[in-house]
Amino acid sequence: MSLFSCKSSKREWKPLEDHSCTDVPWLLLFILFCIGMGFICGFTIATGAAARLLSGYDSYGNICGQKNVKVEGIVNSGLDLTQKKYVFFLDPCNIDLVHQKIKSLALCVSACPRKELKTLADVQKFAETNGSNLCSYELLPSEYTTDPRAAKLCPKYPVPESAPIPFFHRCAPVNISCYAKFAEALITLVSDSSVLHRLISGVMTSKEIIMGLCLLSLVLSMILMVIIRYISRVLVWILTILVILGSLGGTGVLWWLYAKERMSASAVETQIAKENLQALLIYAISATVFTVVLLLIMLVMRKRVALTIALFHVAGKVFIHLPLLVFQPFWTFFVLILFWTYWTTVLLFLGTTGNPVPNEEGFVEFRMAGPLKYMWWYHVVGLIWISEFILACQQMTVAGAVVTYYFTREKRNLPFTPILASVNRLVCYHLGTVAKGSFIITLVKIPRMILMYIHTQLKGKENACARCMLKACICCLWCLEKCLTYLNQNAYTATAINSTNFCTSAKDAFVILVENALRVAAINTVGDFMLFLGKVLIVCSTGLAGIMLLNYQRDYTTWVLPLIIVCLFAFLVAHCFLSIYEMVVDVLFLCFAIDTKYNDGSPGREFYMDKVLMEFVENSRKSMREAGRGGGAEGRELKPMASGASSS
Repeated sequence: MSLFSCKSSKREWKPLEDHSCTDVPWLLLFILFCIGMGFICGFTIATGAAARLLSGYDSYGNICGQKNVKVEGIVNSGLDLTQKKYVFFLDPCNIDLVHQKIKSLALCVSACPRKELKTLADVQKFAETNGSNLCSYELLPSEYTTDPRAAKLCPKYPVPESAPIPFFHRCAPVNISCYAKFAEALITLVSDSSVLHRLISGVMTSKEIIMGLCLLSLVLSMILMVIIRYISRVLVWILTILVILGSLGGTGVLWWLYAKERMSASAVETQIAKENLQALLIYAISATVFTVVLLLIMLVMRKRVALTIALFHVAGKVFIHLPLLVFQPFWTFFVLILFWTYWTTVLLFLGTTGNPVPNEEGFVEFRMAGPLKYMWWYHVVGLIWISEFILACQQMTVAGAVVTYYFTREKRNLPFTPILASVNRLVCYHLGTVAKGSFIITLVKIPRMILMYIHTQLKGKENACARCMLKACICCLWCLEKCLTYLNQNAYTATAINSTNFCTSAKDAFVILVENALRVAAINTVGDFMLFLGKVLIVCSTGLAGIMLLNYQRDYTTWVLPLIIVCLFAFLVAHCFLSIYEMVVDVLFLCFAIDTKYNDGSPGREFYMDKVLMEFVENSRKSMREAGRGGGAEGRELKPMASGASSS
């Protein structure tokens, strides 16, 4: 009985020996789903939505720049507008937030007004000079100043200076004050509109500095990746020291700037100076609290980094042998940008798809009837599933390359390009597994997004109990999504090792992770925390540079928003780079756990692991023996995973 249970509980792991197709039905289902996405795109183009989106159309259903067909019951429809290629809105700054559209009469015109027109006489002169009629079609230019209907059928003046949007043939106001009004309507938390105007002017004034700081964050992220490759053994301590110095230095600089600003506040009593002084105080207090919490966490976790340091060292070797791993975020980001561009374009097509229907104002709207009006739901599911599929392909590619590195005893015998070999295995054998894993994440994300949308729509209307339940459900789904994402990543690693289907790989990976729960917790706390410190280092460095540069504009620019934009961009860039390193460490850990479970270093059962990890195994065995005599908790935590040898 014990022999049977032993055999059934142990699975034969044969790294990279077998290659077979996995989860083929799910690949077929994913292909059918993508064909459905293509059908939506083709349907929108075939029904003329693409022409309406790109060329633009007026309020009577006429597409600008071409001859049109008469719409029954709509005056001014079916016009020949071959010479009128641009859409002009009589009141472009009037936004209907409920229906998310410009609440204004739209016309097709020959040219956009390139200068401000202050009166109807100027509009009339513009029509006579440029041949572009900015009033409704039934009014002749000679009637602009005499016909009483002109107040309703002519643009609201002063008519702002406009320029056509490239590729979309819409006349858009050049002055940013109009866009500030858009933002004022969207941001309901800002009660004083002048504050928003100053924030937007601060961004526009500091745009060169913002671009330079974003480039700086990109350079710092690449430098940190290079440093990780060559000094991974001491990386943890270097990052710890730098983050401590950076957080202390940044906090000190913020308090120094606050004191300096407060001393000079009496000399410059402007609203902008007061806002900057208040922002500096908030920044300084936040930085102080963050620094204290950071130091306490480092103090508690200082003794729990032995395996993390060993894995980081091996991860550094992986990047030396597989330098193309550094560029994985670029390819993934590039593919995501292409897909998101396609998805957004089709979504815009969907917004102009349908049959022309007169609305309550007598103008034309394009609406879909029947089941077709739910196509955008299918399109939204496609956004989530295909985006997750692309990210999962990156995870499988990285897992396959790292698995190839780990389970190749002679590193000189590695394939010429392990990354391309991993991509080849993914495309030939494991796309179905990736499709299934990404679909599971999609099933969790969709309900969470629906609940978040409901919570947003009911804000201020639901009672406290309903609000609490909604937030609890959203939080639970978020936690479930993170757990499934971590399990999926390990399932992809198991698939890359044994070429098993998703469910089998997920079960095998889950068993290994449960058997090593303490070490999983240590890696996911210490390792992820160290990488988080790297992100903090890049954000702090970029933010400090931003404070020093933007400080020279403090008397005439509110630089709160520019600094927030720069810091967010810096964090996203650092996350893209360091997430690859985090992925490599997680894959190495699962390989290490499998290696130590089924091998013990004896002849015929030699370890695959690097010498650094072998040293850790020996040290942990020694610590276990010492802890066995002393009964300490540290020994229990460092218990080696080579129990498979002893149990057999």
